[in-house]
Amino acid sequence: MALLPVTMCGDKILRKKTVKVTEVDNETIELITNMFDTMRNANGIGLAANQVGADKSILIVDISLVEDHEEVKPIVLINPKIKKFSDEKSVIEEGCLSIPDIREDVERAEAITVAYHDTDLKEHTLEIDSLLARVIQHEYDHLQGILFTDLVSDEAKKRIKKPLSKIKRRKIDVEYPISDSVDYQIVF
Repeated sequence: MALLPVTMCGDKILRKKTVKVTEVDNETIELITNMFDTMRNANGIGLAANQVGADKSILIVDISLVEDHEEVKPIVLINPKIKKFSDEKSVIEEGCLSIPDIREDVERAEAITVAYHDTDLKEHTLEIDSLLARVIQHEYDHLQGILFTDLVSDEAKKRIKKPLSKIKRRKIDVEYPISDSVDYQIVF
């Protein structure tokens, strides 16, 4: 088990669109395995590669520990692309490992259609809803350089301005490893 340091808001890599994966080699598999270890250690349910300093279009999700979602298997999405958003929306409070201790309401599509590649680079399409759709949208946004705090109300943005500043300066206390300020890409 290898725990990777989680990047924090303010790190440049979180604002950059990630790079498409063209080959899944041993290093990519090791990255994915370490991402699962890191996410589970931090009690997360989703993680994007740039959240651990890797500039790759990879996200993982495991909502099986959430009540009523025990049957949902962990999933790896490589080069995901959301093809369709439902007209039906829902507002739910979200948080993020890269923005610890901040939770705010975010409106997202209730259902999505997402195309992605698996670890064999075979293409798949999923039509999903509920919590799995929300988590994939949240992590997909990371791969586009978007944070959930970008999607909150103006009132919420004012309310979280000071706590975000503390996170950017690493004046926080979390139970998982965090990165120093990341201006670089970890090579895998």
